Amino acid sequence: MNAAYDDLRPARSTALGRRWRSSYRSGYVREYRLVGALIAVTVLINVGVAVSPTVFPFTSLMVPLLVGSLLLGPRQLQWFVIWVMLMLMIALLNQASITPRIIGATAIQFLMGFIVLLASFRRTRLGVGGAMGESMLVDLRDRILNQGGIPDLPHGWYVESALRSAGGTPFAGDFLVATQPSRAERLEVVVVDVSGKGEQAGTRALLLSGAFGGLLGALPPDQFLGAANDYLLRQDWEEGFATAVHLSLDLRTGAFEIRTAGHPPAVHRASGSGRWTVLQTEGPVLGLMQDAQFTCARGILGAGDAVLLYTDGMVEEPRRDIDLGIDRMMGEAESLLRGDFVGAADRLVDALGSRNDDRAMLVVNRA
Repeated sequence: MNAAYDDLRPARSTALGRRWRSSYRSGYVREYRLVGALIAVTVLINVGVAVSPTVFPFTSLMVPLLVGSLLLGPRQLQWFVIWVMLMLMIALLNQASITPRIIGATAIQFLMGFIVLLASFRRTRLGVGGAMGESMLVDLRDRILNQGGIPDLPHGWYVESALRSAGGTPFAGDFLVATQPSRAERLEVVVVDVSGKGEQAGTRALLLSGAFGGLLGALPPDQFLGAANDYLLRQDWEEGFATAVHLSLDLRTGAFEIRTAGHPPAVHRASGSGRWTVLQTEGPVLGLMQDAQFTCARGILGAGDAVLLYTDGMVEEPRRDIDLGIDRMMGEAESLLRGDFVGAADRLVDALGSRNDDRAMLVVNRA
C-alpha cells in the first residue's frame, strides 16, 4: 500500500504543480493584457487631444490612471503611472495656449499620479494589489468565518453562533472553531479572543483559527488548550496571547467538559429549575507561560438545558465589574431565550456588550 502511495505521489505533485503554474500564468496574462489595453486607451486619448482638444480634454488621462490603480498589481502600476505622466506631458505640449488654468489642472494630475505611485509602493509589501488584493482579503475573511461553521448535528441538538467586530469591520479578534470528530458522537468547539480588536487582531485570528482547527478534535479534550498554549509560545509575538473557552460535548449522553484559558466562564441553564449557573474553571491566558494547567468543569445537558460560551466583549464595559456583566447577561438571556432558542445568539449579541469591542456568542441547546 505504501509503494502504491509512493507511485501516486509524484503524479499528484506534478498535477498540482501544473495547476498552480497555470493559475499563476493566467493571472499575469490577464494583467498584462489589461496593461496593454490601458496603454492603448491613453494613446487614443492623446490622439484625440491633439486632433480636437475641445472635445477631448487632456484631463481625460485621469480615467485610465484611476482604472489602473484599481486593477493593476504594484509592479505594473508603477510603470503605468510613469507612462501616463509621459502622455500628460505630450498632451500639454499639444495645447494651443498654456493658461494658468491648464497649469493648475496639470499640477493636480501630477499630484494624483504621485499619490497612486505611493499607493503602489505600499502594495509592494504584499505583492498584489487592486482587485486581486481585495479578492485575497475577502478570501481570508471567508476562511475565518468558515472555520466557525457549525457541523450538522443529530436530531435534538441546536447550536448557534454570532460574531460582531469592533466598528463593524469584517475582521475581528474573536473567532470560533467547531468540529465533529468520532463519527458524529462528539462536538468540539472553542471560542477564542485574540489580543487586540478589529482589523488589528484579524491577521492573528486568521493564523490561530487555522492552527486551532487542526488541533481541535485531533487531540483528547484535556490536551487541546495545552497544545494551543505551546503553539502560541512558539510564535513569539509581541502581543501573542489569547483567551479561550473549550467545550467538548458527548452528543449521545449530553455529558460535557468545559475548560478556559484566561477567559470568562461559561454559563449553564437547567431547564427544570430555570436556574443559571456559572461554570467556574481556571487556567492562564494562552501564550504567556509554559506547562500551563487548566481545570475542568463537567456536567450533563438534559432536555431543555443550554450552555452559553462568549467573549469578554459581551460582559465587560468601562468602570463595571465583569461579574456584574455576567449577571446582566444571564438575566438578559433568561428573558430573551425563554421558550425559543432560534436566533438566540444574534439577539444576545445585539442586546449586550460594548460596540467598541469584538463580541462572540455560542448557544448550545438540547431540545
